[in-house]
Amino acid sequence: MTTTTVDLNWASVNIDSADPARLANFWGAVLGRPVRPGVTPGTMTVDAPDSGSGLQMIFHAAAAAGSSTGGYRPTLLTDHHDAETERLTGLGAKLVNSAYYAPIRLTVLADPEGNPFNLATWQSE
Repeated sequence: MTTTTVDLNWASVNIDSADPARLANFWGAVLGRPVRPGVTPGTMTVDAPDSGSGLQMIFHAAAAAGSSTGGYRPTLLTDHHDAETERLTGLGAKLVNSAYYAPIRLTVLADPEGNPFNLATWQSE
């Protein structure tokens, strides 16, 4: 068997959207990151963190956005679950469900186009 050295990292998450500017502005506000036009017409990006680590988010125009998650659901981690839930819903997210799966408190929200994402907090039992 041959061993192969792999040097890959995630660079971006590409998301289809009915309104790329609106959705990029939502996620930019959620993550506290700058939003810019993408390199191709009609796309918008949310910058990766200043440290250069983390993912850039790229939003592409698509007529049927929000109809399927394609198996992807971002999870955001926080130590301030209630405050972040309030902030996210204030930005336009909709509360879908909340649960506690020891030791993780999990809230499922949906962005303004209905795409689900998780907010998680590690809690002691």
